[in-house]
Formats: sequence, C-alpha cells, structure tokens
Amino acid sequence: MTPDPNRLAHIADDGFRSLLRRHRAVTTRAQTRFEARDWVGFRKDALERIDAYGVVLDHTIAALHTAGFTTEDRVGWSKARNAFRVRFLDDPAGPIAETFFNSLARKMFTTEGIDPLLEFLEVPLDRHVKLKTVTRSYDTSNGSHLWLLDAARDCRFQASWADLSTDASAVADRLGDTPDSVEIVEAIFFRGKAAYLVGSMSTASQTVPFALAIRHGRTGLRFSAVLVGESDVSILFSYTRAAFHVDSATPVDLVRFLSGLLPHRAAAELWAAIGFRKQAKTERYRDIVRYLERSTEQFTYAPGVPGLVMIVFTLTGYDVVFKVVRDRFPPQKSVTPKQVAERYQLVARHDRAGRLVEAQRFEQLRLPEDRFDSVVLSELLTEASRTVSVSDGQVTFGTVYVERRVTPLDLYVRSADPNEAIRAIVDYGAAIKNLAASNIFPGDMLLKNFGVTRLGRVVFYDYDELTELTECKFRRFPESDDPYDDLAEVPSYGIGPNDIFPEELPRFLGLTKEMRSAFDARHADLFEPEFWIDVQNRIKSGETIEILPYRRTRTLGVHAADLR
Repeated sequence: MTPDPNRLAHIADDGFRSLLRRHRAVTTRAQTRFEARDWVGFRKDALERIDAYGVVLDHTIAALHTAGFTTEDRVGWSKARNAFRVRFLDDPAGPIAETFFNSLARKMFTTEGIDPLLEFLEVPLDRHVKLKTVTRSYDTSNGSHLWLLDAARDCRFQASWADLSTDASAVADRLGDTPDSVEIVEAIFFRGKAAYLVGSMSTASQTVPFALAIRHGRTGLRFSAVLVGESDVSILFSYTRAAFHVDSATPVDLVRFLSGLLPHRAAAELWAAIGFRKQAKTERYRDIVRYLERSTEQFTYAPGVPGLVMIVFTLTGYDVVFKVVRDRFPPQKSVTPKQVAERYQLVARHDRAGRLVEAQRFEQLRLPEDRFDSVVLSELLTEASRTVSVSDGQVTFGTVYVERRVTPLDLYVRSADPNEAIRAIVDYGAAIKNLAASNIFPGDMLLKNFGVTRLGRVVFYDYDELTELTECKFRRFPESDDPYDDLAEVPSYGIGPNDIFPEELPRFLGLTKEMRSAFDARHADLFEPEFWIDVQNRIKSGETIEILPYRRTRTLGVHAADLR
C-alpha cells in the first residue's frame, strides 16, 4: 500500500528536526570547550557536525523505506514535497528544511540536474516569516569603555577575565571615537582557540562592521584583537577557513545581518561560514542559475596554465571556476581520479587555515550547452567523457568542483607592481608555512597552483598532489659516489614514495632576483629538512599550531605565553 504523502512529509520533517538537534547540540558545546580550553575536543566536534548531515540523511531514508515508500511513486513524493513545504511556510528554518528535503530526493532518485517534480527550486513567494533581530544594542552615551564591559559580561562565560577593565580600555582606544550606536550579534562565534564578538558601529555618516577576538589563556579571558572595517572582518568569514560554531536560533536572519555587514561576501560563503554546508551549496547553485539568466557570456577556460588533472572553466564576469577531473592523466602524474576525489574530501574536512580554497562538490550538475565555448566543450567531451555528457541541450557533469576564482600567482607576479609582486611572494612562503602548521603538504608547489584573493592573500587551490604533512619523509639529498646519478631517472641511492627533498624547492620558484631575495630573507628555512621535521614533531606531539585569521597588527598587547 502506498504511504500517505502527509506521512512521508512527517518522516522527512522528523529527520530534519533531528538534524537541527544534532547540529545545535554540537554547536552549543563550543562555549564549554572554549571555557575548558579543550581545543582537541573542539576539533572532534567540528568533524562530528560535518558528518551529522549524512548520518541523519541515511536514517531518514531508511525510515521512508520502512514506511513503504518506493521511488517508483514519483507522484506520491511530489505530493509529499508540497505537504512538507506547507509545514515550513512560517518557520524561520524553512530554507534549510527544503535543502534537506532536496538532499533526500537526490539520494533516493536517480536524476540529472534538478527535477522540479521532486525538489524545491526557488524560495516560495508565499513564505511569510517575520524577520527576527539577532543582535543586542548597547548604550554608548557613557563612552566605549562601559559598553565594552557590558558586552563582555553578556557573554556569560564560565571562566574569569584576566583583566577586563584594562582590556576594555585597550579595545576602546583601537576603536577610536565613541560611536552613536552599537549592535553586536547575540550569539558568540567560536573557531579554533578564539571566540569572536561580531557587530556594527554606527555614526551619523556611516555604519562600520567590527569584530573582537577573545582568547582563553592560562591567566583567564583576554580581548586579544580588534578588527574594524569590511576588509578586516571579511577575512574572518573567508571561503578559505573552517566554519564557525555559532548557536543562532534563526540562521536565516543571521546570514541576512552578516550580508549587510559584508556585502562582498556571497550568501553561499556566509552559510558555509556558520556551518550550514548544504545550504551554502543550495545558495551557490541558485546564484549560478540567476547569473546565467541575466547574462549572455559563454563558459571559457579559466586564466592560468591548463591543468594536467583538471579541466577548469569559468564565466568571465562570474567569480567562480568549475573544475572537472580528466579521464586520464599524463605519466608524470601518479595519482588516480579516485585519489583526487579523496584529497578534495580531505580538504573539505580539514582546518583550511585561511590558505585552502573551499571546493563545493556538485553531482549531476546540468548547464546549458549553448553557453559553452566550442573548444571547451569539445575538450570536456573527449578528455572527461566518463563524467561529462550532452543531451537535450544540456551538459551534464557527473562530478564538478566549484571554487571561488582567484588570480593565479604566476600571472599575478608578472603583471603586478614590483612591490606588490614581492609582497605576494613573501606571502606565498607564509602560505606554505601555514599549510604545514595545519598538517598539509601541498605536493606541487609551483606558483601556478597558488592564487591571490581579492584582498591580496595567497591561497592554494590545486589538491591533486596534496597530502598530510605527517605522511611525508623530509630528507637531504644523499651523497652519491655514482657519477651518473645526476643523469639517472632513478638515482642509485633510491627515493621512497613519500620522500621530500626541500632543497629542490628553489627550482620551482622561477623568481626574479629581487623576489627571490625577499623570499629568502623570510622563508629560506623552507629549503631545509629541519623546518619540516620540527613542524611534524609538534603535530605528532599533539600540539595545535594556531594560525591567526587576522593581521598581527590587529592584535592587542597580550603576552603570547599567556594564551597557550
């Protein structure tokens, strides 16, 4: 007997509510972890939250099958979809619920693209959810010192402040003139070893976003950094960083508020930043569709050296790239398509440390055939035919990775002002060190595999040879008595599969004399095995090496030893 569509909607509803409970249970633990300085526990929670979506999805699908639903009943599912939407028309979690329903449909039914009979497409026009305030206002009439004290006390930490009055004075000095009004998000943003208060300051002429970093050191809680302005705060919400743990009862309203503060951050990036990865994909897909509807440009090759593993294409006016794995790789690439997928999955679950670009994995994505440059489409159909096909005027991608577009570093240093080129090259070295500290070895460190963001930060985006640093063996070149070793494909002293010779790094750089000099002044230790081995030992000992998500000039005068 075919189950009642309302029964199916009820089961899907139960699954979604279970997901929210799991998500919130993990998220709310962040404050306890912070108060206990339990950084290892926080990392475990981050992975648990990532995994929760798939676990609940599987449980819900099993419940649907137990209730008697079969995928042959497409009409019954469509009716269940309509009943499910009615349940959430007045619910602030409605958009997230509909994404969950879509995930159920896509996992149960074999479809290409989006099936409007089975899934939700756009937000309904008849959704009437009253906007809720996610911020708390502060009285600034008595100066910044007092409202900062109030904001700190409103955090209600179960831990003592080391010297709150002194810290509040230091923060007030950094913020400058007392604003006319202040709004701070009620929920605290937790990530890594820090908590953040995020809000806005307003005067008669402008509204400016700000964020205050709070650290829990050996002597207690301290304000540790002050970020003011969109460029500073935007770095916190970058697509190169792990998600915050922020307990908001109405995440839709939180994203709306953050969008007002950070207009250059796409909604997809903000959803990802607060821990709703699937909703981020929904927003990205809808944004792609809207851009295609309002533009006429074609998909062309992305700027940069063509990849040996990926075919990368883009739309000139759109700030993302699409990456498709080739069917076959040249001999110099020892990886397989399966291994490439595993490395992208590793990045998705890793602390990206502000240096790894988030890659959203889409399956069965369909894009209009007439929007493709003929040369690009031809290469896709010949070099990636296992995952790319064309039918009914649509190009279907079995798997495609979507990333924010950045300027390839090799192109950037050729065209940039010499001083900017040097700055970027120095930051390239810092990026390599940041990756190492997060237990990532890039593998292929050619400049073409790194990029420069809108804010001038160097990031890594080519993951086919990426591996965990602790899996590598860093060595010096052995002394050889064989005069033919320099010519041999395999030297007589032997090279293991995980052997890395840091002395080789300089030959990958291809820098001008001035750029090389600047790089060596800051990062010559990268050419020595000792640097890498030391970082490996720190990681293996259980140390969490922190990478600040803001410029050091934004830090306050808090003694480093106090924050360990």
